[in-house]
Amino acid sequence: MCELLAMSANVPTDICFSFSGLMQRGGNTGPHKDGWGITFYEGKGCRSFKDPLPSAASPIAKLVTEYPIKSQSVVCHIRQANSGGISLENTHPYTRQIWGRHWTYAHNGQLQDVHNKLNVKYHIPVGETDSEFAFCWLLDQIHLKYKDKQPDDVELFRYVAELSEQLNEYGVFNIIITNGECLFAYCSNNLHWITRKAPFGKASLIDAEMEVNFNHETTDKDIVTVIATQPLTHNEEWQKMSKGQWQLFKLGCSIASSETVE
Repeated sequence: MCELLAMSANVPTDICFSFSGLMQRGGNTGPHKDGWGITFYEGKGCRSFKDPLPSAASPIAKLVTEYPIKSQSVVCHIRQANSGGISLENTHPYTRQIWGRHWTYAHNGQLQDVHNKLNVKYHIPVGETDSEFAFCWLLDQIHLKYKDKQPDDVELFRYVAELSEQLNEYGVFNIIITNGECLFAYCSNNLHWITRKAPFGKASLIDAEMEVNFNHETTDKDIVTVIATQPLTHNEEWQKMSKGQWQLFKLGCSIASSETVE
């Protein structure tokens, strides 16, 4: 199984600390050695770094840990291949355009026979993975439902949640999706999240000998939410998502969830 990492923040923030821990799970402290990728948003633009090499041994991953790119939305993935070969085109996250914005997606899990049971027409996969195929199908359904009239954020991602539930019927479908403004997470069996805000404290990574005092790196107005497959620190209280639960974040804050009262 792969591992996911994402961030939503109300101010441009780097993810070097969290990524430094996650990258070790790509072939060092974990078995996810079949490639990795990360996408940072800067306004409506985004930049991606990908490598089919294990993240723990990747010079590009080392660059990312040392290059403090400031972003308000980030999606990251380390891969343990189970569908599609080890190659750049099969490396998450995947990015496509809809309504003039880049949408980025990463998946943890395996979906059985989706290539034969579901159809895609408008967003054709580049690689071979069940993950990318599911993303293309999901975007097709959004296009067919809304055409060129984008709904408000909560309505849109409630529909994404409905589509995620359908895809989850084919296997395991833990996902992160962002359009650069909203960050959506759906849990099939394993996702955790934490929101850091004042008063900030210290955090220590599980997978690397690294500690940071966020009180020295932030202001009292900063809000940063991090989502990961497994907690990345051992001295903070992470929230474990339950099966079928989803969360929608914007600027670091939760704006809707499967538990939101209508």
